[in-house]
Amino acid sequence: MIAGLPMYDRAETAPANDRLWRNIRAGLSQRNITTPKQLSREIDPWTLWTRPDLVLAQTCGLPYRIDLHERVSLVASPVWDLPCASGYYYSVIIAHRRNSGMSPADFSGRRLAYNDAKSQSGWAAPLDWALGNAVTFADYLHTGAHRGSARAVADGAADIAAIDAVTWAMIRRWDRFSDRLIEVAYTAHTPALPYIAAPGADVLALRQALGDAIAALSRSDRTTLCLRGVTFLPARFYLAIATPPPPPD
Repeated sequence: MIAGLPMYDRAETAPANDRLWRNIRAGLSQRNITTPKQLSREIDPWTLWTRPDLVLAQTCGLPYRIDLHERVSLVASPVWDLPCASGYYYSVIIAHRRNSGMSPADFSGRRLAYNDAKSQSGWAAPLDWALGNAVTFADYLHTGAHRGSARAVADGAADIAAIDAVTWAMIRRWDRFSDRLIEVAYTAHTPALPYIAAPGADVLALRQALGDAIAALSRSDRTTLCLRGVTFLPARFYLAIATPPPPPD
């Protein structure tokens, strides 16, 4: 058996995530569902998501719709502490502070830093935003992580990036380089990163245990994780989002 919460796990959030998992385990034990003792952290996310013994994990909306929706059980969607509808989130378009006052159109011909071509918040969302604002990027920088994209913009290696709003809140709280960054715009709201389990899982029991576990966290832990609860969005909500082409070679 295996479980993981890799999407927002960093040194500052790991203790809260461990307490969340402890609460989830207690709830699932009451429902006679066996769980691993600890979250798995030293594992590739795609390997985690597709394990046949996956008890619970969180993935991104784009991987879910392009591949995982036929291979996993959809459990729930997080309710973030964000100004958007329950079960949704968005990305924050960021730039260097020296570009304060530039309009979206001014970023045409600039370099976009992105975490992964299979990221809804870091790749699909900024391309949709660019299309709606007549922006054409001239170059792309693959960074491997949202923090890497934000740092690339702060260091001048890229001009602009789209950062998951929850990750952005964490970057602003804990990463000093964020002082060199500004918010340019916000992308459209899309379904938030779903919780998943292996095929055949008792999704109702998992959803209830997850919701109870979040409610049982301290206010401090919920603030650390930017997490208020869970809701359920059917798969069709995720599958309806357009998927852009991958970046050019």
